Amino acid sequence: MSTIASSLEQIMTLDGALAAALVDYESGMTLGTTGGGAGFDIELAASGNTSVVKAKTRVMKDLGLPGVIEDMLITLETQYHIIRPLTRHPSLFIYVAIDKQRGNLGLARHKLRAVEEGLTL
Repeated sequence: MSTIASSLEQIMTLDGALAAALVDYESGMTLGTTGGGAGFDIELAASGNTSVVKAKTRVMKDLGLPGVIEDMLITLETQYHIIRPLTRHPSLFIYVAIDKQRGNLGLARHKLRAVEEGLTL
């Protein structure tokens, strides 16, 4: 079982990881962050992605789509941004930004799944 801080540090061991956060999408508050720095405000990016999760959740409900979001991928010119809602805590999501040249999406998705399973709140 891992704390928020240690879970985020595990995510940062991914090749190309730039920043990671645990976010409550209902309030927009970050529960923990790591990484970021000059040119990348992880607090702003994490809280801003609450709108993305809310919008997709609303559209799924409006369309009557069953199930839950496993993860969401946003591909930028130089970065991948992955959002993974937590199964046991549906109002929370893990967010990670990864350098596109150095990162591996398959490994990142696997790592986020493993971190979620070990996370205790």
